[in-house]
Amino acid sequence: MFGLVPLWWITGLFYFGWPIFGALLLLIMTVRGRIPLPVGSGIWLGFLALVVVSGTQLTAFTALLTFGLRLVFYLTALIVCCYVYTLARERTALTVLLGPLCAFFVGLVILGWLGVLIPRFELTTPFEVLLPGELSGNPFIRDMVHAEATEYSVRSLNPIFRPAAPFAYTNTFGSTYALTLPAVVACLLLGVRGPARTVLLVALPLSLPPAFLTLNRGMFLSLGIGLAILGARAAIRGNLRVLASMFGVLAVGGLAALVIPIGELIDQRVSASDTNTDRLSLYLEVLRWVQRSPLLGYGTPVQVDTVSANAPIGTQGQLWTVLFSHGIPALVCFIGWFLLVGAACWPARSAAAQWLSVVPLIGLVQLPFYGLVNQNLTAAFYVAAVALALVERERRGSAPTIPLAARSPAAQALLGAGR
Repeated sequence: MFGLVPLWWITGLFYFGWPIFGALLLLIMTVRGRIPLPVGSGIWLGFLALVVVSGTQLTAFTALLTFGLRLVFYLTALIVCCYVYTLARERTALTVLLGPLCAFFVGLVILGWLGVLIPRFELTTPFEVLLPGELSGNPFIRDMVHAEATEYSVRSLNPIFRPAAPFAYTNTFGSTYALTLPAVVACLLLGVRGPARTVLLVALPLSLPPAFLTLNRGMFLSLGIGLAILGARAAIRGNLRVLASMFGVLAVGGLAALVIPIGELIDQRVSASDTNTDRLSLYLEVLRWVQRSPLLGYGTPVQVDTVSANAPIGTQGQLWTVLFSHGIPALVCFIGWFLLVGAACWPARSAAAQWLSVVPLIGLVQLPFYGLVNQNLTAAFYVAAVALALVERERRGSAPTIPLAARSPAAQALLGAGR
């Protein structure tokens, strides 16, 4: 699911295959049983229930597809969180557990560089060919199944190709990068060894050019606030290891900024487009519409011609998507998950746990600007699950106990002989 991202992207299955993997994980957990629910699961289940009820507000059958896709992505995030949390409580080697997420990060770096080196690369994927014409011709569906290395604004006077693969949009690339970077640093701090350590040490600096060239202001803002909180907490607690790792990341980023004129490129992009004006018009329209349906919203974003933006009302930020599509109570539950998990992770003591614990904060900062619904939401839940288990482990002050059912037959035989 996480380790073969370039393959799923090139075949067109990255989006539609993701919920299938989630369903397989749910099947595994159902067969096993005794799955503990991590902090925040209750409020997220409440959110899912509100999303389902808001489906009664849909006015067109065609909107049911986008509504259903968002719903299964929301559900997949919780499934992955429960699966990873269970493993993290029972296994001592958290570096192994973080491995798929680190492979996911490496996949982002590889595809990001594809966008840097071959910005016009695009491919009609096998899955796109198999889809009926009425589906593959739908702009929403085409964005998910058609492989393009970059995204650029057709309305821009001076188009800038910004790395986006494996995602449909470059903002999702920037969002996911900010959410997974702490997990890679945490894995290194946890002592990953061998070729995996070498790959991560090479991938970290190599990730900066494609990340910078996304020109995602929300990515820089969320990472900046996350690192500021991380550094302040480490300074107060006197955790030199966290401070050293944070300054190391900042130093590498500073060196990259000397080569890539990021500020100039962002200014050029903003001056050549109307993204700020478009976003503001969409946000104001959401506030106007939600007054008529504050409890359940409208089920899904709606395309209207009363705004300057070429985008539906209820997009350009997860906060606005949830508020418009599912109502105020659903938005409270959505934000509540990040607050509850962030508070539960706050007591983190080790360097790795502190790096992981800033991810809920990074996600919270992104909510007004980025869509947090697809693979980036699942990645955030993945990191949160490991962080919660690690904080619990630190609180107990001992390694987790592996249940008898999870031990190997040889280990069970030895325990039986001992008794």
